[in-house]
Amino acid sequence: WKEQDTFFIGLVSDSDCIKANAKSCGECIQAGPNCGWCKKTDFLQEGEPTSARCDDLAALKSKGCPMEDIENPRGSKQVLENREVTNRKKGAAEKLKPEAITQIQPQKLSLHLRVGEPQTFSLKFKRAEDYPIDLYYLMDLSYSMKDDLENVKSLGTALMLEMEKITSDFRIGFGSFVEKTVMPYISTTPAKLRNPCTGDQNCTSPFSYKNVLSLTSEGNKFNELVGKQHISGNLDSPEGGFDAIMQVAVCGEQIGWRNVTRLLVFSTDAGFHFAGDGKLGGIVLPNDGKCHLENNVYTMSHYYDYPSIAHLVQKLSENNIQTIFAVTEEFQAVYKELKNLIPKSAVGTLSSNSSNVIQLIIDAYNSLSSEVILENTKLPKGVTISYKSFCKNGVNDTQEDGRKCSNISIGDEVRFEINITANECPKKEQNETIKIKPLGFTEEVEINLQFICECQCQSEGEPNSPACHAGNGTFECGACRCNEGRIGRLCECSTDEVNSEDMDAYCRRENSTEICSNNGECICGQCVCKKRENTNEVYSGKYCECDNFNCDRSNGLICGGNGICKCRVCECFPNFTGSACDCSLDTTPCMASNGQICNGRGTCECGTCNCTDPKFQGPTCEMCQTCLGVCAEHKDCVQCRAFDKGEKKETCSQECMHFNMTRVESRDKLPQPGQPDPLSHCKEKDVDDCWFYFTYSVNSNGEANVHVVETPECPSGPDIIPIVAGVVAGIVLIGLALLLIWKLLMIIHDRREFAKFEKEKMNAKWDTGENPIYKSAVTTVVNPKYEGK
Repeated sequence: WKEQDTFFIGLVSDSDCIKANAKSCGECIQAGPNCGWCKKTDFLQEGEPTSARCDDLAALKSKGCPMEDIENPRGSKQVLENREVTNRKKGAAEKLKPEAITQIQPQKLSLHLRVGEPQTFSLKFKRAEDYPIDLYYLMDLSYSMKDDLENVKSLGTALMLEMEKITSDFRIGFGSFVEKTVMPYISTTPAKLRNPCTGDQNCTSPFSYKNVLSLTSEGNKFNELVGKQHISGNLDSPEGGFDAIMQVAVCGEQIGWRNVTRLLVFSTDAGFHFAGDGKLGGIVLPNDGKCHLENNVYTMSHYYDYPSIAHLVQKLSENNIQTIFAVTEEFQAVYKELKNLIPKSAVGTLSSNSSNVIQLIIDAYNSLSSEVILENTKLPKGVTISYKSFCKNGVNDTQEDGRKCSNISIGDEVRFEINITANECPKKEQNETIKIKPLGFTEEVEINLQFICECQCQSEGEPNSPACHAGNGTFECGACRCNEGRIGRLCECSTDEVNSEDMDAYCRRENSTEICSNNGECICGQCVCKKRENTNEVYSGKYCECDNFNCDRSNGLICGGNGICKCRVCECFPNFTGSACDCSLDTTPCMASNGQICNGRGTCECGTCNCTDPKFQGPTCEMCQTCLGVCAEHKDCVQCRAFDKGEKKETCSQECMHFNMTRVESRDKLPQPGQPDPLSHCKEKDVDDCWFYFTYSVNSNGEANVHVVETPECPSGPDIIPIVAGVVAGIVLIGLALLLIWKLLMIIHDRREFAKFEKEKMNAKWDTGENPIYKSAVTTVVNPKYEGK
């Protein structure tokens, strides 16, 4: 390809691909999902390093690499096991084994991951109806739980009846715990070991954890064995429940767990000991998370410390156990904090005598089963995973909330979209397996991860190829991968020869002391040009004497954006010329409105008119401040010849015979723009104030042609009657309006005067004093002798 060293200004390469400095196809495709490797043998320019084969796909194609020669493997996914989720109704005649019930789809798939390219698949979850349940009741048998034990003794049959409303396959088990059998948790005196209770209370010896009844479907057996249990006692308030939970979780065979919904009910009225508390009893070994049941009794409580909360979370999750904490009101706050640390767990308030335990279990089970939370096993280094949930009622979430859906009823189906991305290749390029499962469920999705770290062409490489300087390297993907101790594009040099002065001589231009023009380094007698920080800027040439960024610029662009910079010289695109390709050969910007280039009064240079007539100016040489326009210039001659009137009527035959005239019926018949000859449309007034229309054009022979509309457009006179009627009506309306205004003002004035009068009348004051010369006409005389008898 002869134009490999060209550079397209508008092209932006993916710098990550070039900056990766990839020496092989495998390194290239790991640089990013958009990077490709050109395996075409003669792709590289002179002076370009092997790493130039790695670039953005569009850049490789523009540089002349055919698509069939570009290595660009893509990731893919393949579903290996895809059983449909089970649709099954409670009470149906069909009885399925637990392992035959499917609640998650697909079950197994394989992903081929390329670095930086995410692979997405959809996971479906449907909560099956009539799904089997195993429930293990773990009870605190310290002395404070004495009254609770009496109510639990009949729990088996009663709970079986209630759970039949949810599932037809239900099993129940029972275990009890007290505390580690060492001081200071219990009293180790012989008498207290036999009976830890005070007074005449008959209590059983203290123990750490005891599996009383493995999981069974016989409710009566539960009642029978629990009825034989006796209360025990210890010294401190916190109990050793964590030891018991750990053994229940890891001793699957002894407990009898099946691969179904597993519920652990933890019933207590006290707090708990956890990792580190064992030091009080001299126990320092961390809990090993293994089963230590002998004859259904935990035998290593005195040897191993209590488990930590994180350790419990791990084991409960591994064994798909959902925990229900049935605790009294006093310890609700503590266990709610614990619930926040243990996924798929619930807390219920236990009455003082455990009388509400059945309803508590039902409510907690409904709460746990209405939420699905996805978790994945540990991811390989460099692999990330993200979730997006599509829950009921159109509720969608991403990030951490994308792992879960809430308010799921039996038979509801939800979907998750899962993205898995590899950000780097594993060192050993081995396949990895991860698993995704809903917390508390035994079903899981197995995902086999296969990493794309090499190109297909690398497997087709030719070791010790003659193309690599007599077998000094492997020819693969269009380039040589040199054997140890050999370097050079074709492995033509040994490492001992690299800095030889004889080699440097091949890298100097004639009459120059600069090696590779100071733009590269000499390797094996050949210049390998250095890379610029801007990956679009490239040195090239035998001596790295060329580049694609030191050409003339226009408007801040190399070659004005209208050409290619090739070895510091602009090669212009068609219709452009000049050292910076800033001179356009297109004459369209110079075209005047009459169709002539520069109005026939100038020359078009680089897309701009250079007016030769000093009277004319403007972008197309059409502006003339001192001369009449075409229309005004020929107005009188057209008027006299077409209508026999106007200023030149008398001299028409002498002054106005320089053009050919054609009459047309209407304006539509006039010539329209687009014809070969320059054309001007004119509209002028005649001596009678009528408009007449004509066109003026000059053909290629220099002949002037005029087309004129034979009938002028004269304005019609005004219609007197409507004008007079309008004026009279206007005067009448104005008079009526003035009368109404006057009347309104008078009414307002009268009301103000009347209000003033009323106010003065109310404020008047009259003197009510008596006349000083007035004498009454009545005289009253009293009899002095009268005694009132």
